[in-house]
Amino acid sequence: MTKLSVNINKIATLRNSRGGDLPNVVQFAKDVQRFGAEGVTIHPRPDERHIRYQDARDLKPEVYTEYNIEGNPVEPFLKLVLEVKPTQVTLVPDAVDAITSNAGWDTIKNKGFLIDVIKEFQLNGIRTSIFVDPVLKQIEGAKETGTDRIELYTEAFAHQYGLGNKDAIRPYTESAELANDLGLGINAGHDLSLDNIKFFKENIPNLLEVSIGHALISESLYLGVENVIQMYLHKLK
Repeated sequence: MTKLSVNINKIATLRNSRGGDLPNVVQFAKDVQRFGAEGVTIHPRPDERHIRYQDARDLKPEVYTEYNIEGNPVEPFLKLVLEVKPTQVTLVPDAVDAITSNAGWDTIKNKGFLIDVIKEFQLNGIRTSIFVDPVLKQIEGAKETGTDRIELYTEAFAHQYGLGNKDAIRPYTESAELANDLGLGINAGHDLSLDNIKFFKENIPNLLEVSIGHALISESLYLGVENVIQMYLHKLK
């Protein structure tokens, strides 16, 4: 079964919009685990516009499932991850002003940099994953970095699937097959939703984990958080 990790950035965004501590990010993380989620994901950015660095620290003792911290490995992020020591770190090449993640790594151009960063995390017992587009040469490049896993960037699939183009899954399936052959674990995330998650899961061999935030929180406004988590878990079986 593919693990569901809930990205709770949107809860922090809502909290920050009014100041104070409502909704409480730590309590929400505890609740989604109680409702059945098998992981919690956060993606702190340098401007701390949603998840704050202190949130990452506060969450550490409360996340008893998979704890995944995503982000661009700039110096403050590196120090935070090495301090908190989550289950997994997912490296994402975010621009400072990016609204959300919008591209995977060029694993060939950034090979040397990624090797050094990944080695440091692994020496500290942190599983590594790198955000990649479904491009075969980038999957091969990811293998050369020494990463444990890749996270397939799924925005293109989600957009095309929403237009009725199911063939958009092909590069993801081919990338997953290559990753399996190379011994890389496979995660996925970005714009996956209740509408497309079952089809995606069925076409990605050995999909280990999906990280879902924006869609899950939006769906929960109408259907309730506990109900939505159970719906995802059912579709991921």
